[in-house]
Amino acid sequence: MDADLQNPPPDLAAAPEAANPQPVNASQSPPHPPIDTILQVLRNGERFLVCSHSRPDGDAVGSMLAMGMLIQQMGKRADLLTADGVPAIYRNLPGAEEIRSVLRVHGPYDAVILLECDSLERAKLRGLESFFLVNIDHHLTGSEFAHVNWIDRAAVSVGELVYRLVKAAGATLTPQMATCLYTTVLTDTGGFCYGSTTAATFAIAHELVMAGADPVHIAQSVYFSTTAAKMRLLGNALSNLKREGPLAWLWITQDDMTRTGAAEEDCEGIVNYALSIAGVEAAVFLRELPESNIRLSMRGKGALNVAAVAERLGGGGHESAAGCTLDGPLPHALDRILAELRQELKTGKA
Repeated sequence: MDADLQNPPPDLAAAPEAANPQPVNASQSPPHPPIDTILQVLRNGERFLVCSHSRPDGDAVGSMLAMGMLIQQMGKRADLLTADGVPAIYRNLPGAEEIRSVLRVHGPYDAVILLECDSLERAKLRGLESFFLVNIDHHLTGSEFAHVNWIDRAAVSVGELVYRLVKAAGATLTPQMATCLYTTVLTDTGGFCYGSTTAATFAIAHELVMAGADPVHIAQSVYFSTTAAKMRLLGNALSNLKREGPLAWLWITQDDMTRTGAAEEDCEGIVNYALSIAGVEAAVFLRELPESNIRLSMRGKGALNVAAVAERLGGGGHESAAGCTLDGPLPHALDRILAELRQELKTGKA
């Protein structure tokens, strides 16, 4: 039986109106800054659920693990759950075996910490709506759907926000925690290639390395651990590569997935091969799903805001990395996304 949390954590429930708590948003001058409010929630509770979006990437996995370590350091219990399994390249991260894949959430929990979810539905976990929700995000398309919201669109990864929580809590930045957080920074900046990378990014990376993260080992685990199936899939995608001036695109079909023996996680990063072409400013990778919908991954070099395009199509993400899902068939989805990208370039909305 799913457990319902009827009241928020103790201190937040002090006021009579807190039985139905209202969202706390950074833009609305909350009684406490969001980071303080989140730490208050953690200190007052005992058991927490930490989750991120479905099909977790490096930022999702690393930030979940680091958040779980922070909660444990505070003497509390953290359950780490996702709707999908951890990709192979992140399974060697410290504590990765603690992340469980489920479809429905069972409590009781004093709060649910959602990391990098621009909506409740993004987690693809049933039952979350029953709990007190804390939303920590950095997407341009992030929304204030929870009881407590901390959205910093200038952060390079949600792991950066977890890092700030660790510092604010006065917790120990252990080598294991630093490894997980460094992975979030490395992967969500595209290996320090995206436009969001600044001097502050390297300052955080420096501190994480000083705390015990091994940058060479982490980079090799992420970028030099490709499966043979992914290489075969990449070959199929590159055979479909097309270019039109500053735009490039490539795709794979469900038959390609079956024939190569590739897994869903093997699709990650393929779009970057199209983006790496000299003169290309934006790239799209289209993946045909079993139900015939088309999943799109978009990347940009800064001249075009791919998040704005994705948001118009029901998706979201960052200015240089975003995605969405469109109705098939594949040629129809391709025509639609190319029309949007051409218009974005023409009107100069970067």
